[in-house]
Amino acid sequence: MSSYVVIASLDRAAKLPNHESMKRVAILFCALLFGASIFGAGQEASGLLAKGTKWETPFYSRDSGKPGPTVVLTGGIHGNEPAGAGAAEQVRHWPIKRGRLIIVPRVNRPGLEKGTRYLPDEPLAHRDLNRNFPKTDSDEPTRGVLAQALWTLIKREKPTWLIDLHEGYDFHQLNSKSVGSSIIDTHDKAAGEVVPIMLQMVNAGIAEPKKKLVRLRYPVDGSLARAAHERLQTSAMILETTSKEQPLSKRIRQHRLMVHAFLKHLGMAAGSANVMMPRETKVLRIAVYDAGGVGGRGPRELEHIFLGMDDVLTRRVGGTGIREGVLRQFDLIIFPGGSGSKQAAALEPAGREAVRGFVEKGGGYMGICAGSYLAAANYKWSLAISNHQTYCETLELPDIGRKSMWYRGPSATVKMELTDEGRAILGDVKGQIDVRYHNGPVMSPMGNAGLKAFRSLATFRSEVSKYKPQKDTMVNTPAIIAGNFGKGRVLCISPHPESVPALNSMVQNAIRWAGHGNKKTSPKGHP
Repeated sequence: MSSYVVIASLDRAAKLPNHESMKRVAILFCALLFGASIFGAGQEASGLLAKGTKWETPFYSRDSGKPGPTVVLTGGIHGNEPAGAGAAEQVRHWPIKRGRLIIVPRVNRPGLEKGTRYLPDEPLAHRDLNRNFPKTDSDEPTRGVLAQALWTLIKREKPTWLIDLHEGYDFHQLNSKSVGSSIIDTHDKAAGEVVPIMLQMVNAGIAEPKKKLVRLRYPVDGSLARAAHERLQTSAMILETTSKEQPLSKRIRQHRLMVHAFLKHLGMAAGSANVMMPRETKVLRIAVYDAGGVGGRGPRELEHIFLGMDDVLTRRVGGTGIREGVLRQFDLIIFPGGSGSKQAAALEPAGREAVRGFVEKGGGYMGICAGSYLAAANYKWSLAISNHQTYCETLELPDIGRKSMWYRGPSATVKMELTDEGRAILGDVKGQIDVRYHNGPVMSPMGNAGLKAFRSLATFRSEVSKYKPQKDTMVNTPAIIAGNFGKGRVLCISPHPESVPALNSMVQNAIRWAGHGNKKTSPKGHP
């Protein structure tokens, strides 16, 4: 029996008569026992590689039920390359028109969890998973439990194509030592036909010529792509994005564009490249903005918050995706810290209007620090979805010069206290709470007649001030506010509770309130 096993869908099986459930289990068992393909026509299935080991990781299959190619897509072979894993996780929700699509989104799961390229705790000779597959002109077996499990799957399914998603550390055209921003393929006739199409699709959205993707050399010896081509006559390619100076959402999108162009060329693609979520799910679907204007800490700290939530599904999004309508797949969007004005600029007018429309129709909005500036109503560039203004004057100070009053100094700890409504929504925490503050907005009512008034959920009880005019302007002002825009909920947080582990549950409650409040009326569907 192979080192992987099918996991029957309990949700679907529970709805079948008992004899039908037993029949399905028997079919799956026989497939495994006799070496037949484990995926039947018209089925969606899942399984585990290296079941029962520390390398255990899921894989998925979509079978159209119609004749066509078999494509295997892998991501996360190197654990410090999260874009491939993220893209593969999204692609697995794509419908297909013909053939089969088999996806292993997070091959090196322990490496991805630790953010390391290599297989954790493995011998030096075996630690690079993508060097553990059969080599050219060598009888050396596949090395290691995980490589053996993946290679067994590949051999059994005999794919027409294998696509392996990776990331380089720099742009190849700017640094030839890196394979970043390239397609590395087996240079056979089939690849020669489709690679130019993929490059044209992904490069259309890249303005700088030296950052465009290019076609490179034959895959490295010992890699999964090369082994599949030489041992199984599978057409194969490695897609490399670049982690340098590019947010994760952008790299994931580049992978999606290339994979979609590839599947479309094969006549398999049945939907948009912007599908990021399952069409139907009972969990809260959260988009985290991670593009222009976002600081480095925000998205990472939110990921730690999400780890404690089994009722959410999260994706990172950028301005391009927002302008293209991806928010239709989500219940909530979170804008983390950074610069509100730069976030607004990166969104562009069309993106800002898309966010406004999303909230107005029932989507949730949560802004942390910069995201609260973005939601305000007192800037030409802000979204005006919350009826608050910020203390942002620029004053001429004696012996100092002109200074902006939003800047209050470096990061510091301040105290805040929840209101009665705040305790009902965020958690029943009484007394003053320590929280990190880093120049978040000092908020007050804007008085815009077209907007509903906000409610205070927490109040600052201490302050940070660098200049004399700022003194006593922060104490007793709202630290967290809630309001409505159209059918949607808006939650604005001035400080950074996501940076304080003791406040994780408070942030989780805030997320659930903002996202679930109008879930029945929130926008649904795929682009």
